[in-house]
Amino acid sequence: MKRDAIVFKYFKRVFEDYQVLVSVNPIDFSGTELIIHPDGKVEKTEMNFDEEIYDDLAEDDFKESSPLEFQLYMKKDFFERKES
Repeated sequence: MKRDAIVFKYFKRVFEDYQVLVSVNPIDFSGTELIIHPDGKVEKTEMNFDEEIYDDLAEDDFKESSPLEFQLYMKKDFFERKES
């Protein structure tokens, strides 16, 4: 199956001093979790969920969010200018 043809679902929760963004592949329940720290550092973890992931996210107060926001954080290293 071509991975580019899959429409991922995106979720977000903002905590006091950090936020968590999650992408979920609705076909095989794989995904990625991004933790955005107060200093701007992005921690990325590849995840494998089960079919109950949507219930779990709702129970933990995650809301559906923008794919654009998720992708910007995913590519953050690419956009940051490196000092020489």
